[in-house]
Amino acid sequence: MSILIKNVLHQDKLTDVLIEGNRIARIAEGISAPAGAEVLDGTDKAIIPGFINTHTHASMTLFRGYGDDLPLMTWLQDYIWPVEAQMTAHDVYVGARLACLEMLRSGTTCFLDMYMHPLETAKAVEEMGLRAHLSYTLFDQGNAERAELDRKRSYEYFERFKEFSDRITFTLGPHAIYTVSGEQLQFCHQFAVEHGVKIHLHLSETKGEVEECIRQHGLSPVRYLEKLGILSEHLVLAHVVWVDDEEMDLLAKHNVSVVHNPASNMKLASGYTFKYEEMKRRGIRIGIGTDGCSSSNNLDMVVAMKLASFLGKAWRFDSTACKADDIFASATAVGADILDLNAGRIEEGRLADVCLVDLNTPELVPLNDLTSNLVYATSGSSCIDTVIVDGRILMRDKHVPGQEAIIAEAREVAQRLFSKHR
Repeated sequence: MSILIKNVLHQDKLTDVLIEGNRIARIAEGISAPAGAEVLDGTDKAIIPGFINTHTHASMTLFRGYGDDLPLMTWLQDYIWPVEAQMTAHDVYVGARLACLEMLRSGTTCFLDMYMHPLETAKAVEEMGLRAHLSYTLFDQGNAERAELDRKRSYEYFERFKEFSDRITFTLGPHAIYTVSGEQLQFCHQFAVEHGVKIHLHLSETKGEVEECIRQHGLSPVRYLEKLGILSEHLVLAHVVWVDDEEMDLLAKHNVSVVHNPASNMKLASGYTFKYEEMKRRGIRIGIGTDGCSSSNNLDMVVAMKLASFLGKAWRFDSTACKADDIFASATAVGADILDLNAGRIEEGRLADVCLVDLNTPELVPLNDLTSNLVYATSGSSCIDTVIVDGRILMRDKHVPGQEAIIAEAREVAQRLFSKHR
């Protein structure tokens, strides 16, 4: 299968982009269409890499607008966890399909997820055509029986994920240091090293988490992980709001990746002083995440980019911080590097995970700077016209095949789940 995109804007000039199979084969002017190629008109469109959402909980799309404006622990204990306890595997699948739809419509082509029933999420991703790294959530809370079950399931899921295409990758998702024992975290590290997978972990999200870690272990969270011996290139840490200079040095030393989640950090009042510039100067890879829809309310990476940039400028009182180019890179190229993907850039030989931006979107006019407009002026759901993943067109003219049925089923499931909790 070949796709030829004609007269599309790339790096401030009009060009053609040829996709062969699942790769970008050629970028040049005046490319002739190969036999059987599908030709897309790129007039008044720009080509960009698909966004990579490096921290989310996809199926929590079903929780959108539920339990808002509450303290964190009230929100979790009285609203989220009671409903999650009633969710079936099929409910997770339905929520994941809705998430995939929302991500496609806003230009995300790959995401790193953490949730229960990962096979159901994998099934949804497979059907929708996206790329994903999906975490099995370990959650032992010091219970030896649950810890053993989580270890057993880690091996089982690792094997089961081989049933899916290479767009879907298994990862381990120990929930947090306050829900997973130190021994279990060490197991995750050993497993990751042996099987070459990522570890997806919430860390240093709140001040309370840091204080509790110091009380229990005599160390702050990053220092605690160092003592356990699990800081490595396999580790992807979500949030990381509450860290000092020495902890950032440790993250850099061990090649640990970090994901900034500005929406949920602000909405749940976890903290706002995410040290983007300080981490970037140390060479730490920083991705952008939306978190789940229960704490960010949408999965739009373009919105997340704006929040990341504005927040970083605001708390520093520095308008030069968190520049548009840097934030855009975090949401694309750096996200790809974190997940070891040959993607995130419009270059020959890269995976054909790309989007076409509609330049007739009013908030993109005038086009003094495309990246600036994408980060500061628009939303993904308003400006993304076409999405291609792995060389397949998944959305064109802002429409995903079957989207009406996906939305209808999600409404039905949500109505059933929340009818008892209103």
